[in-house]
Amino acid sequence: MRYIGNKAKLLKEIDNLLEEKELKKEGLIFCDIFSGTATVGDYFNGFYQIISNDFLDFSYEFSKGVLLGYKANFKKLGFNPFDYFKNIDYSNYTKGFCFNTFSPNGGRQYFSDNNAKYIDFIRDTIDKWYFEKRISSEEKSYLIMCLLESVSKVSNVAGVYSAYLKKWDPRALKKMNFEPISVKKTKYNNEVYCNDANDLIKKVEGDILYLDPPYTPTQYNSQYHVLETIVRNDAPKTHGVGAHRDNDRLSKWCKKGEVEVEFEKIIKDAHFKYILLSYSDKGIMSPKFIEAVMKRYGKAETFVFKKINFVKYKSTRAVNKEIKDKSKNKEHYEYMFFIEKNDSPKYISPLNYIGGKYNALDLILNNLPQRYNFCYDLFGGGATVSINLNAKKIIYNDINTYVVELLKYFSKNDPADTYKIIQKYIKKYKLEKENKEAYYKLREDYNNNKSPILLYLLICFGFEHQIRFNSKFEFNNPCGNSSFNDEMYEKLISFYLICNEIKIDFKSGSFEKYKECIKKEDFIYLDPPYLGNDGVYQDGKRGFGGWTDIDEEKLYEFMEYIDSIGAFFMLSNYSEHTKCVNTKLNAWIKKNNFRVIEDSKITKRNRTNRKEIIVINY
Repeated sequence: MRYIGNKAKLLKEIDNLLEEKELKKEGLIFCDIFSGTATVGDYFNGFYQIISNDFLDFSYEFSKGVLLGYKANFKKLGFNPFDYFKNIDYSNYTKGFCFNTFSPNGGRQYFSDNNAKYIDFIRDTIDKWYFEKRISSEEKSYLIMCLLESVSKVSNVAGVYSAYLKKWDPRALKKMNFEPISVKKTKYNNEVYCNDANDLIKKVEGDILYLDPPYTPTQYNSQYHVLETIVRNDAPKTHGVGAHRDNDRLSKWCKKGEVEVEFEKIIKDAHFKYILLSYSDKGIMSPKFIEAVMKRYGKAETFVFKKINFVKYKSTRAVNKEIKDKSKNKEHYEYMFFIEKNDSPKYISPLNYIGGKYNALDLILNNLPQRYNFCYDLFGGGATVSINLNAKKIIYNDINTYVVELLKYFSKNDPADTYKIIQKYIKKYKLEKENKEAYYKLREDYNNNKSPILLYLLICFGFEHQIRFNSKFEFNNPCGNSSFNDEMYEKLISFYLICNEIKIDFKSGSFEKYKECIKKEDFIYLDPPYLGNDGVYQDGKRGFGGWTDIDEEKLYEFMEYIDSIGAFFMLSNYSEHTKCVNTKLNAWIKKNNFRVIEDSKITKRNRTNRKEIIVINY
């Protein structure tokens, strides 16, 4: 069957990659969650146990016929259905939808009048037999699959069904032959679904997840509306010259801004050990975004990217200018991505926050208390530590109220909606790298209304993504050589997803106000400004106060109180910073006999070396 995006020519490449990864092991569970016409599932059928899915009815029935059709024996029917349809006289069958809509009788020429009658008669008869319980569900799907295959050979279209040809293709005028199709038998219990992929992924599990999602803005239910109507057999209301059915099943995978969210969700929720994705170089998602997502939820060292020269289907008959233009493309590449899933992904702040702890996460997460109740991240900053903790409840706190409101906004609002707003403002202000005039107009508007999205754009396009305010709480970072990109969008999406999975509250204030809230066996993580550091957030000129020896002493007293009530604390700091030794901290640690764990690596920041440590009381 002719099907856009069909992976028949990519099968050997998929097979070779699985062979390279030593995954050609009989009996593994292989899930083709965007099955289309089950080309990939059928290739591995019998070797793997197949889980197949597509949310369009015609794809579901076709896949079911391919993968479960071996069960069709028509014993209850009592005769060969193909012989029956071959010998029956259907010439007076004129009540069907195809004849009255998709043929010249209905003012269109997808099919000849004769073939349209035949399609209607076969389809109605299949339903009649099924409702009378003379055929099984598998037998019904097998007959529909054979019908669709037969229909594709007499369709007067260029390849898809978005429009019919103005002139008759000679093959469309031939009488349709309805014949049985050979399918594989298997000893495994294949499963076939008709679900939204992002819903199904939460309910199935296995070894290999294969993804071949839509990659263009064109909706498949529009491209194949005729086949969808034949399969549903529901006589829908139609519109337009092509008699399209209403788009009742629009896919978010076909929309920029939404596809990225759907992709990240499916990778995050996948209960499969290995993930393999094929995607076109003409696709909506960028390779960089795909790589960022797969490495977020997979083991980075197992990541594979392949670029394969792939001959794109080119229509021999252009039905409109768009198809003519597309057919001029001389080269087309198919991308393949592979990774082994990681059950413990690490998340990072959507903000490029100075002092962020992403590089120290292993040190922090590997040394948490064995058990704890509530968790307090009292100098939360970009929230990287908060979103990687596992607790009954997480309290994020930071003194910078504008950062807190921004993170709260990202945690509550769908990233796809946020993306649309971001794009609207980028267009409105004509934001580009080093476009100072646009940037300073944006900055002026933000300082007048304090919109979280405008603050985020200032961070994106500002100098080194810094977050700087003056003593009047006006944002004052200059324009930079940066912008909003796919990697930043991925961080927004992953932040939103994890915040809606864990129980986290975003609050603003001094760390001292939490003294009365903390209880025994709570965990308090503290990452204060470091004495001797030159970060812009602690010089006392930014409206939020600085960090002095007095503040450091108050923090020590606070931690001693935490220790006295049986709560746990972890303090991030440094033992050495270039040539500076943190003598005050070292003396306090020695006095209280607290435990110090040093990072095995030296972090390099702003052309200086720093050895990270954590101080714990447990």
